[in-house]
Amino acid sequence: MHGSLDDFAKSYDSDFPYSLDNSLMLNWYPERILDSACGDTALELGLGHGFSTTIFENRFERLVVVEGSPAIIRRFKNKHKRSKAEIVQSYFEDFETRERFDHVIMGFILEHVDDPSAILKKYRGMLKPGGSLFIAVPNAESLNRRIGFAAGLIDDISALGDADLQLGHRRYFTVDSISATTVEAGYEIIKTEGIFLKPFSTQQLMSLELTGKILEALLKVGTCYPELCAGILIEAVQSS
Repeated sequence: MHGSLDDFAKSYDSDFPYSLDNSLMLNWYPERILDSACGDTALELGLGHGFSTTIFENRFERLVVVEGSPAIIRRFKNKHKRSKAEIVQSYFEDFETRERFDHVIMGFILEHVDDPSAILKKYRGMLKPGGSLFIAVPNAESLNRRIGFAAGLIDDISALGDADLQLGHRRYFTVDSISATTVEAGYEIIKTEGIFLKPFSTQQLMSLELTGKILEALLKVGTCYPELCAGILIEAVQSS
């Protein structure tokens, strides 16, 4: 996705309308990845809020992060002055390296790019033999969107909202669509799980003043229901 990525930097502020979702999901899915990850090196695409990077850098001996926005990089470095991650400013489409990694992590970036399949194919070559790819994407068919569609609150379950546009999103995925794209790009899917079983809109959830235990329960229960969760998490390996 070329252009000025800095235009979307303000959408990563804490007062963004979906900061609750971001805080829950972006701190949850990295820990789920670490439950499966067994190697010492990782290549992460996208810096975003920096939640995942700060988690991964404490687990991997070497973590390289590719980020296209200078503003987001500056924000992260100002906040995390002792970060051990190597951050490379580059568009995902342009990044090149001869290094091979135990893991390639694409956490909520494929909804931003022009051609998700091309990104998946490109970075397959940056995995070590036996290495694993982790993908997290937003789900068009999440429970809250299904309910909103059934109630007539949204006309198209796959339509992007104002918040999506502010974040630079270009699409939603479904379990079927991200699975098909991953397999077509030359991977075998090992595991698929959900990220955050979200029954209502963010504003409705906030009005309920749910306890931390209930919110955590929505994350835990959601792992078994990827087709209903706000996000989808996939673990894959190179096809033989």
